[in-house]
Amino acid sequence: MSVRSSLACRRPSLGFPAVSESGKQTKTVAPKATEIAYQSRPPRSRSAMWKIIRYVADDAPVVAIGTFSTYASLFFFRGSELDDGSGLLEGGGKVMRAIRLRTPADAQRPAVKRVLRQAFKLGGVRER
Repeated sequence: MSVRSSLACRRPSLGFPAVSESGKQTKTVAPKATEIAYQSRPPRSRSAMWKIIRYVADDAPVVAIGTFSTYASLFFFRGSELDDGSGLLEGGGKVMRAIRLRTPADAQRPAVKRVLRQAFKLGGVRER
């Protein structure tokens, strides 16, 4: 048996309910997060790293969208400087903060849009 075929035998089946359900969740939440980021500010560039899409303004990262098995997250590169009156921002690091999106409706919340607008404004992107 070749190395490739022996590795293929060890992969979990996509039929497992947890794997299948997490795939569905990611497919519904992640596109909404991307849509919200584009509506908030037009990015100058977009790049994919692993499972993360970064939005950059003037060569500085502003926000990233990461997809995980049960949710998507918006990562704010200057999150500690953002004013979050709604308590959505998570994290206690020196700079980064994140908002966890568990449903498509989470991405549509006005507070999420407000934080995104602040992040792009902080990144130097002007209002439309």
